Amino acid sequence: MKKLAGKVVWITGASSGIGEALVKQLAALGACIVLSSRRREVLENVQKNLGLTAKNSLIVPLDLEKDHDYHEEVAQVIQHFGKLDILINNGGISQRSLFLETKPEVFRKIMEINFMGTVALTRAALPALVKQTESQLVAISSVVGKYGTPVRTVYSASKHAVNGFFDALRAELWEKNVKVLIVCPGYIKTNISLNALTADGSPQNYMDQGQAKGLSAENCAKQIIQAIKKGKREIYPAGLKELFGLYMKRFFPGIFSLLVRKINVR
Repeated sequence: MKKLAGKVVWITGASSGIGEALVKQLAALGACIVLSSRRREVLENVQKNLGLTAKNSLIVPLDLEKDHDYHEEVAQVIQHFGKLDILINNGGISQRSLFLETKPEVFRKIMEINFMGTVALTRAALPALVKQTESQLVAISSVVGKYGTPVRTVYSASKHAVNGFFDALRAELWEKNVKVLIVCPGYIKTNISLNALTADGSPQNYMDQGQAKGLSAENCAKQIIQAIKKGKREIYPAGLKELFGLYMKRFFPGIFSLLVRKINVR
């Protein structure tokens, strides 16, 4: 998909971070944007601050934690723009807690938001996507969808699930002109660690050291857009340490399992 002008792109988690950066950069390329997250007022601020209009944007609030089929939301998008070309599943939440200390409802919440909500929205959007001569699904996963680290047990599990689901879905959709891109970022300087759930379900409320030194959301968004244009299957917007971890896990899993025990992930 070399040209994005005129394409209708739906972005979840559009209120901040990578999502907001994607909204800004895609709108600048002439795409029409559907902005989604839980709070309409925050999305309206993003829309206003970026100079978006009713002609090139649409706000569709949604809560990925709820058990919902999203058919009404998809119909709203189609009614407004007449089509859907790209769905970017960016909405999600992280974790900062040891497994044995964490309440089961925290695990369920993270899986509902990161995996089940994403699957439900994807299922609802697919009939619209397959009608296009070319379309794309984009899943924002994580490097911990490739390897697990301490205090990320359920977050890592949710991202492994995302990776497995979209890998399998890609194999099902290859004849329908729907490409699937999985994005596995490392540390990106966003609010994800501030909002990450702790053992009792409350937010961490401070930024991890690694997050503070991570790639910018703008840099990550730029890499994602380039990957969309090139029709790539998977990318890793990450720093050297996270990329080192990917290759160690793949080629030297025994050594990696020893190193990950002492990794500083807060």
